Amino acid sequence: MDALGRIFGVDKPLIAMCHLDGLPGRPRHDVAGGMDAVVERLARDVAALQDAGVDGLLFCNENDLPYQTRVGVEVAAAMAAAIGRLRAAIRLPFGVDLLWDPLAAVAVARATGAAFVREVLMGVFDSDMGLLAPDFGEFAGYRHTIGAGDVAAFCNITPEFSRSVAGRSVAERARGAEYMGVDALLISGQAAGVGAEMEDLREAKSAVRKTPVLANTGVNHETVGRILDLVDGVIVGTSLKVDGDTWNAVDPARAARMVELVAAARNRAAVS
Repeated sequence: MDALGRIFGVDKPLIAMCHLDGLPGRPRHDVAGGMDAVVERLARDVAALQDAGVDGLLFCNENDLPYQTRVGVEVAAAMAAAIGRLRAAIRLPFGVDLLWDPLAAVAVARATGAAFVREVLMGVFDSDMGLLAPDFGEFAGYRHTIGAGDVAAFCNITPEFSRSVAGRSVAERARGAEYMGVDALLISGQAAGVGAEMEDLREAKSAVRKTPVLANTGVNHETVGRILDLVDGVIVGTSLKVDGDTWNAVDPARAARMVELVAAARNRAAVS
């Protein structure tokens, strides 16, 4: 069984983004509202997504613009605290993404009981945040050292706001990531809410033997069926929000409609 089946228990899972408001130390943090405001907003989104019937959740510090390649201890602590305060209400498997810090993400995952992390784990990229050059070997060793060996590594091989320094093809990156032992491959567009290129999805899926491939950004109600005909799952944020705006709250109606469309695609695949 691959990581998706083990974690979510369904084919072609719909993983929904839970975007935290700005965390302490970052420019968008609401100092007056403090962590109570962060948790209250997050709780409403979590409840709306779970009630809609999504298959999993992914907590991310999306509002911590401008992003860092290494987050401060205050950001990791705040993320863990926010998830911890909601832990009793979380009914679904969930993951952690701390932009763009793999070690911080897996530490928070270990502390909160998350099933996976989403990060850029290998490759070298010229990005708007500076040079991204993560060390997957370091990540894997650290994950083992802190007892987080069961936390799956979802690897973004076409990260947003960036391009491969070496110009390696999507297929080359996909094969390399599979060989190194990641648990899932993620294909992204150029920014949050921007869809991945269909050709990139096809290329990644064709390049690997068994590692699942997911569309990581820009999946919407019009494209989700076509995308799930190609790949093994979707991570969705922007199109589940009020007015399809990344920074708005979750819209329960949009989330419920996405659940219906994913179920239809899953049923289609089951009979094909």
